[in-house]
Amino acid sequence: MDWMEQERERGITITSAATTAAWTRSGKKYRVNIIDTPGHVDFTVEVERSLRVLDGTVALFDAVAGVQPQSETVWRQADKYRVPRIAFVNKMDRVGADFDYCIRSMRQRLGAHPVPVQYPLGKEDSFIGVIDFIEQKVIVWLEETLGAKFEVFEVEKLWDKTFLASRADVAAALKASAIDKPFYEEHRNKVVEYVAEHDDAVLEKFLSEHTLTPEELRASIRRSTIALKITPVLAGSAFKNKGIQPLLDAVVDFLPSPLEVPPVEGTNPENEEAALRRASDEQPFSALAFKIMSDPFVGQVTYIRVYSGVLKAGSYVYNSTKRTRERIGRLLQMHANKREEIDAVYAGDIAACVGLKSVTTGDTLCDESKPIILEAIDFPAPVISVAIEPKTKADQDKLGTALQKLAQEDPTFRVHTDPDTGQTLISGMGELHLEIIVDRMMREFNVQASVGRPQVAYRETIRKKAEAEGKYIRQTGGRGQYGHCRIEVHPLPSSDHEDMHEMSTDELDALAKQIAGRGGKWRFDKEHRLLFIDKIIGGSIPREFVPPIEAGIREAMARRLRDGGYRCRARGRQLPRSGQLGNGVQDCRLDGVQRGVRKGLADASRARHEGGSRYTRRVYAPGVRRPECAALADSGHGKPRGEQRDPRRGAACGDVRLCH
Repeated sequence: MDWMEQERERGITITSAATTAAWTRSGKKYRVNIIDTPGHVDFTVEVERSLRVLDGTVALFDAVAGVQPQSETVWRQADKYRVPRIAFVNKMDRVGADFDYCIRSMRQRLGAHPVPVQYPLGKEDSFIGVIDFIEQKVIVWLEETLGAKFEVFEVEKLWDKTFLASRADVAAALKASAIDKPFYEEHRNKVVEYVAEHDDAVLEKFLSEHTLTPEELRASIRRSTIALKITPVLAGSAFKNKGIQPLLDAVVDFLPSPLEVPPVEGTNPENEEAALRRASDEQPFSALAFKIMSDPFVGQVTYIRVYSGVLKAGSYVYNSTKRTRERIGRLLQMHANKREEIDAVYAGDIAACVGLKSVTTGDTLCDESKPIILEAIDFPAPVISVAIEPKTKADQDKLGTALQKLAQEDPTFRVHTDPDTGQTLISGMGELHLEIIVDRMMREFNVQASVGRPQVAYRETIRKKAEAEGKYIRQTGGRGQYGHCRIEVHPLPSSDHEDMHEMSTDELDALAKQIAGRGGKWRFDKEHRLLFIDKIIGGSIPREFVPPIEAGIREAMARRLRDGGYRCRARGRQLPRSGQLGNGVQDCRLDGVQRGVRKGLADASRARHEGGSRYTRRVYAPGVRRPECAALADSGHGKPRGEQRDPRRGAACGDVRLCH
């Protein structure tokens, strides 16, 4: 599945890769859509968007290390999307492998409820198979076949001295694992009891008879896994293909099919009412674009998850997010970087589309007659930035194209030009992330570039309340432009969180009510700390004026609420600051609205003699994971005095509200 040159060189997964596999279980053939995701923290966006569209996951844990820091991050992401999961303890043949330690670490660090449905037979170099607690059988893989073939026998043979005398490998594995008959019976009874405790359907029978059949156990584990009550745990060594066949059986037995997942929820863009789509071919078509990839042979490829309906090659789809209509050129079934052309995709499928021009990650594709907007994917903001410049004049022309395509593929990769220094800055999730980006530019786009530390400019932010009014009037010979805005600027209310990125939806809703009272709709931009609250009632301001209002606010925010006062430069980089806006906008034209809001916010910034301000800076440099904020002495227009560390790290950043 790791097909990129950078992946093979470094031995890690960098980008998510999709494939489709067929598996036969109990004489019935199943189709499994698989997405392989990275484990490195710098590429967590690949995990985020994959979990958004998957119905179940297999979480891999190192048998030596157990739960690692990134394991906790991915587990929280799976909790966020309420994705059922099973766990696979990998590398049981490594020195220091400890299955019991992995189970303990899952309970302690993840707060999970692991249920070991298998127990490893042997460990480290003596690992040869597993004991199945459900079927009460032993599975041993044959070394000479590299895990392709295995033998299965009853667990009772493990206590047969005659059998052990003829199988030295089994006897050595049994000794290494310290397994005897009392140990096996104790652990199996605990597993059966734990499964029964979480499922009322079998609890009564277990309490009366103290036994459950394998079929009842599998059905109970499946119900509890889908309900997120337990996590089945299996063991093996993927490098030697040991444990892979039972793992695929567990995927079929315990994880849900698209038909067992609750209907996907969305919003009707025409009336803002909630809408549902069941996983059925008879339902109106709906799908989510979760990944964009540039292919050198076919151009832009859009990965989609189909939630309902049928999509055929050559048909038209409606992008309800951008309100555009586009044609599907070709449909592809992807196998990592290989592709197979198909005629149609159905509910529950994951496929790739060729021919979509304006679609971006998180857009909803649907039937134009039955529009719906599905929940978008929430991506984290970049945490590190570097300056980039082409090495030659020829590279300069190609640099912009390369950065644009890479930013389209990766939502956590951002590109912008600093208006003060004129530098082109690229931002990402870490050093390795940006290193891979620069390496891809060189290999895939033939662009040679140099990277270095960016510069930073001192700016100021609002500390006290200030009010102003702005008008924009321009007569161009025609209808002209007119904008009128009354603005109130004040700092962000105090928060219990050091970082607003950690605030939950409920906390943001409470903050919006604290600022603007009840009612209204709000949107929160984590990257810029912008809380935009729309309190227009009864269409007193037409809806088409709201986006220009927000655009004017953002444009003014990008200027850091200044009016030409003193600015000092230092090494590093500054992130945007923001303030709060209030009151209303009168009837005006769209361009005038945007300019009027911008002018009003600039006028409010000029009131800093009354409102007060503070100089701040943010430092970004290679090796700095989280931006640090340094606050300087309070000042009106004067030059800032000596620099101090501010433990609040930007807690005075503001947010924005709009009232009618």
